[in-house]
Amino acid sequence: MDDAYSVKTTATEVTDAVTGEPEPTTRLMALKDADTFAVSDDFGDMSGGADGLFDQDTRILSRLVMTVGRQRPSRLSAGISKDNVFFICHSTNRPLPPMGKRSTPGGVLHIERRRFVRNRRLFERIRISNHGIEEVWLPLAFDFGADFHDIFQVRGTPRARHGEVSPPVHDGRCVRFGYRGLDDVERTSCLTFSEPPAKLTGARAEFVFTLPPGRREDLYVECGVVPADTPGEDRFRRHAVEARLAMRTRRRRGASLRGPRSPRFNLWLDQSRADVALLTTDLSTGPYPYAGVPWFSTPFGRDGIITAWQMLWLDPSLAKGVLTYLAARQATETSAFQDSQPGKIMHETRQGEMSRLGEVPFGLYYGGVDTTCLFVALAGAYARRTGDLETIRAIWPNLKAAAGWMADYGDPTGEGLIAYQRAADTGLSNQGWKDSEDSIFHADGRFPKGPIALLEVQGYAFAAWRAMADLSRLIGEEAPAGYLAKAKRMRALVEDRFWIEEEGFYAIALDGDGQACRAIGSNAGHLLFTGLPSKDRARRVIQRMLGAEFRSGWGLRTLAHGQARFNPMSYHNGSVWPHDTAMGVAGMARYGERDAVAMLLHEIYSAASHFDLRLPELFCGFEREPGEPPIAYPVACMPQAWAAGSVFQMLQAALGLTIDAVDKVVTVDDPILPPGIEQLNLSRLDMAGETVDLAFRRTADGTVVSRRNPERTVKVVNAL
Repeated sequence: MDDAYSVKTTATEVTDAVTGEPEPTTRLMALKDADTFAVSDDFGDMSGGADGLFDQDTRILSRLVMTVGRQRPSRLSAGISKDNVFFICHSTNRPLPPMGKRSTPGGVLHIERRRFVRNRRLFERIRISNHGIEEVWLPLAFDFGADFHDIFQVRGTPRARHGEVSPPVHDGRCVRFGYRGLDDVERTSCLTFSEPPAKLTGARAEFVFTLPPGRREDLYVECGVVPADTPGEDRFRRHAVEARLAMRTRRRRGASLRGPRSPRFNLWLDQSRADVALLTTDLSTGPYPYAGVPWFSTPFGRDGIITAWQMLWLDPSLAKGVLTYLAARQATETSAFQDSQPGKIMHETRQGEMSRLGEVPFGLYYGGVDTTCLFVALAGAYARRTGDLETIRAIWPNLKAAAGWMADYGDPTGEGLIAYQRAADTGLSNQGWKDSEDSIFHADGRFPKGPIALLEVQGYAFAAWRAMADLSRLIGEEAPAGYLAKAKRMRALVEDRFWIEEEGFYAIALDGDGQACRAIGSNAGHLLFTGLPSKDRARRVIQRMLGAEFRSGWGLRTLAHGQARFNPMSYHNGSVWPHDTAMGVAGMARYGERDAVAMLLHEIYSAASHFDLRLPELFCGFEREPGEPPIAYPVACMPQAWAAGSVFQMLQAALGLTIDAVDKVVTVDDPILPPGIEQLNLSRLDMAGETVDLAFRRTADGTVVSRRNPERTVKVVNAL
């Protein structure tokens, strides 16, 4: 993801009033539904930092802080449900203010905050139960506000001017907020309580409950862009059921993968599948995996394509949705501000005020040099996986336009290499997946001048040209020879210009003078994924990537240890990105490497175990130490779509599975299971209208595969 803008985070340490012990530092917790997401600390509070309720890239609720007896309750536990629908915080009271001669000690009340997001609204239930032996007089209050900040403003981009926030308007149980932006759009939100507060202002609601022993009280709260019916138990339950059913539907799309005797591993698969489902939004063009919560909860071209590719073997519907959406937003004109040229595929889209006004270029931004190539390559992979040539014919004009961009605008030097140089200072300076400002450099640390040709992008282009040749054959549109010639030329250029013989590795890029940036990075793993390198050079690359320079013990670093600018705490220069490791693993598998594939899959699984089985966007690249967890990157998105999808890409690589619906063949090539996993069952694999079920089982002689529905016409071929 791009880090051209900073991210503000909040962390709070609270001292328990009963024990005097410091409570754990709070974490940001996120929920999402379509274009609405909520971020709070693990008390459930929003304090106006990096948190809030966001709708279409605008923060419609910036503050919601609950106090019990004029102080924060003492947290017991907090988390997100396994299906990613609910946030739940369990807490208890601190000593309450005296009522007459009696005062209530701490630890008597159980306080549960349960919330979810559905249909552009936040729904919350506060349930308070009295476990004491006396009646409790309970003062409960909420401080709230709505600043209507654009998401880029929340993330740290300064604004010289703002629109006008209207004074809050409140009646018996509802507070309405309003803002007219500089784009002349009226944005509103409404905070409503199920019970009329004893005192209500435009910034605070105060309640007083009397709770007998053994009784409980429920208070319902809703916040959305428009007023709705009064919150209550029926609305909460009905919308909660809808949210769970919608999530279940998304989670159950496609094939199922289970380890019958591996419960912990299954939990990782379930969490990863749930994270992909959470981030997937059903658009008019089909399902699209948004990049990550909270800061990238929007369609990104590169992230959507790679996530769809990771999930393609299990759930092709994501790839169809991504291809259709991106085709509809393909550039048709040249714009320096948007970094667009005809045929180019979108990098990012946003809906907020700053994007609408052009204060940032990301309303519809095309500054990704790799997305167009990946779009074409994914189309080729999708066609082979599904045999859905109807979709390919529908987007064929877009594929041809994308290929035209690659041959024209994407090749500014005319040499046949895809290169970038931002057209305006407002755009991203680096435009590959490593898009931070310091991620591309020469061996001595100098930054290169443009246009810059990234190593992995040439691999994507190689795959794209081959895909165009295959697709043109399949739909009978034109002769494929020209596309194959371009792929052949791309391979020759990369092998000649990027290879560093004395390093046994590929340069990370070529600069504007055609000089190699001889830094050694994980980009070569992506090149392996595309199948461009010769077998001998692939073997040398794999050997080096499996050495201590790259392997942290928790996965592969983005930059080899010892390189200029190496920093295990950096965003792209030595950290570990799960999706990056997964691309390298898939590349190694392509060249017949088996043991390392299982080993790296096990390392990523071990890392996930320390992150509650939810892989973050990235984590630090420090060397693994016995008995110590991986070190978190402080502002990593979690969940992140391509991090969640990485387990499935690595498992496909480990199982050696290739699915060709055109020829109706499933090929299994030298499968291997990760350490500790004795069996994996693949069920409901849809192919050409048939269902294929496979079982992979470890034996003394290796991993064997058996078919559980042999009567079907689809062939299952063991490549060995």
